[in-house]
Amino acid sequence: MGQAGSRDPPVLLDLNPLPDELLARILSWVPGRGLVTRCRLVCRRWRDLLDGPAVWRLQAERRPGLEATLAAARLCLPPRWSRICLLEPFGRNLLRNPCGQDQFGHWQVEHRGNGWKVEENRCPVEGAPAQTCFVSSFQWCIKSQLIDLLKEGLWEELLDNCQPEIYISDWWGAREDCGCEYSICVKLLAADRRTVIAEFQANPDPIQQWNDAQYHQVSYRFRQYGRGVRYVYFLHKAKDTHFWAGHYGARITNSTVMVKLT
Repeated sequence: MGQAGSRDPPVLLDLNPLPDELLARILSWVPGRGLVTRCRLVCRRWRDLLDGPAVWRLQAERRPGLEATLAAARLCLPPRWSRICLLEPFGRNLLRNPCGQDQFGHWQVEHRGNGWKVEENRCPVEGAPAQTCFVSSFQWCIKSQLIDLLKEGLWEELLDNCQPEIYISDWWGAREDCGCEYSICVKLLAADRRTVIAEFQANPDPIQQWNDAQYHQVSYRFRQYGRGVRYVYFLHKAKDTHFWAGHYGARITNSTVMVKLT
């Protein structure tokens, strides 16, 4: 025992004599970032163990929904286990601030007419992270966001060889007392951010005045889109149909870009 007020030196435990199965179980309790930034650098054996699925699968068993993703990822060689577990690129919305809960953060915005405004939803959208929406004005108001798929946790071999489904969705609607127009364009871009590999556009019929104020969904699934996709460019625009001053145009919320691995 040390003197009063002093601390005993830490006890060093040599884990190397342990079999891989037991070592993997111990390491699985270390937070993921520590596994990558510290544990992986200890020695070649630990690096090889962390580059494989054993440790991450044990972590996934304690995180609902992730185990199935790891199983599917095995079909897309070479799987990047640490990226999957740390960044969780599958099954989550890759768009930031989809409902305006952070005002206009993360969006490139063009304010026309009286510009965009964030308001509370007039009717709820099930499953949305917030019950707020972006409201447009009497001229085309535009918002866009560029998603870097590699930074979000995907990798080149997966995108080029497996080409996982890229799902997009948007919800739009009108006020009861004013009609509106809406348009969406989503492009899958190459590494140069200019070459378009696949594209989706939709220009639904305008909503007329004196409507039910319900939201309408636009969705699309990119599949077999070809090699080279590295970015998703998401753009939508909206306005009212009566040229009224203020914010009477289309209301947009719960915009989504999601990569699905099945």
